[in-house]
Amino acid sequence: MNFKNTNKIIATLSLAAMATIVHAQKVDLVRNDKESKVEVKIDGKPFTSYFYPGEKVLKKAVLYPIQTGRGTVITRGWPLDPRPGERVDHPHHVGIWLNYEDVNGNDYWNNSDAVDHAKRAYGTIIHTGITSVKSGKERGELKVTADWVDKSGTLTLKETTTYVFSGKGDTRIIDRSTTLTAVLEEVAMPDIKDGMYAIRVARELELPSNKPEIFTDAAGIATKVPVMNNEGISGNYRNSNGIEGEAVWGKRAIWCNLTGKMKDENISVAIIDHPKNVGYPAYWHARGYGLFAVNPLGMKALSDGKETLNFKLKKGESTTFRYRMVIASEHLKDAALNEMAAAYAKTNY
Repeated sequence: MNFKNTNKIIATLSLAAMATIVHAQKVDLVRNDKESKVEVKIDGKPFTSYFYPGEKVLKKAVLYPIQTGRGTVITRGWPLDPRPGERVDHPHHVGIWLNYEDVNGNDYWNNSDAVDHAKRAYGTIIHTGITSVKSGKERGELKVTADWVDKSGTLTLKETTTYVFSGKGDTRIIDRSTTLTAVLEEVAMPDIKDGMYAIRVARELELPSNKPEIFTDAAGIATKVPVMNNEGISGNYRNSNGIEGEAVWGKRAIWCNLTGKMKDENISVAIIDHPKNVGYPAYWHARGYGLFAVNPLGMKALSDGKETLNFKLKKGESTTFRYRMVIASEHLKDAALNEMAAAYAKTNY
């Protein structure tokens, strides 16, 4: 046996393996109080911002916009920054957000200045503070607070949210942990369709559509979604059970992945559920027109009446919703997402 040649081969393989190791990247969080945002940069490049412009602009704080590691904006621009060829439906779909359609009869999901507030009770999530901003070599952490108030301004839920941002190579990860605490004697969040953690993606990541759609909320308010030019539209959903396309809607799954292409960049946007969440594994409220949401509470609406939950909190009780979102400049395979889900299940933040 030629040990010198063997050692050379081992050394060459070791160098090749080292070359494929992707290290965690530095995350910088920068407060910009003047513009009501906290900017997030990974490896020196813009990723997103925690944006809290106030209820005259948005009825909740959001992460907006979202960029891949290569700088491609994957969130819809309208209504804040309109781009040619975008849909102009559902003005409350902005960036990444978390809220719910029915909290003690108030709709926090559909609230915007485009709706008639005299016809329905709409709730608002008011940003109340930034409690911690930490940059780091491997991750950045942001802690914020908010008040869920009803139509009359009555405080219903207190929110504390922790965001953890990280990146390796061209992959970006957002971990969100939101704790809601009841302030009133009872806070009811009954089974309903629109919720809870969501992103509205760019036109190119929508699923090709060959027919117009009309979507109606719980108040009977209809929104028309017309057929549009499908050139360059390449989105497709796939969940942890192997179900694809718009069929993922109303199905339980540990994760759901939206893949597509923008110019010459393959892109994945995946959301992973956490086993400590209510309703795990959750139902998915993922639509072809660019709304990608996970809804752990809307069991009756999403299971066509086969299951019910009608979640409630008593005064002082809390519940925490945990989600991981992965944005990658590649089409992630099931095996990779299963590994990510298993790793995420072990986290405690």
